[in-house]
Amino acid sequence: MLEIDTARVLCTLAELETEGCRGFTVGEGDWPLRGVVIRLGPDSVRAWVNWCPHAGHALNLRPHRFLTADGALIKCDSHGALFTRDEGLCIAGPCAGRSLRPVPVVVEAGLVLLAPGVDPGELADVSR
Repeated sequence: MLEIDTARVLCTLAELETEGCRGFTVGEGDWPLRGVVIRLGPDSVRAWVNWCPHAGHALNLRPHRFLTADGALIKCDSHGALFTRDEGLCIAGPCAGRSLRPVPVVVEAGLVLLAPGVDPGELADVSR
């Protein structure tokens, strides 16, 4: 029987629409880790810290809304920067060439989890 640490669960694969995304929060206190999970394929996902490298605030203005209308790119609602879904690289906007901070994740039993050994507090510290 597979034992899952529920504190590491970010979402289920079913919660991610096909090629969709979902925001998450892990941790407690004033500065939990806030991020976004992006589905790339049936069992393939990437996750990023929800923090624009240019504007210094969350990418989204509405819950779980991180993608362009066609779903091809991650966007910053504040100033329109566009990031690749698979690498988090800014390809347009004032932070071109910079990247979103990755969150290591794994998929197990239909769940998207923080990878073993990941410290959410360290990732939440966006000053790094």
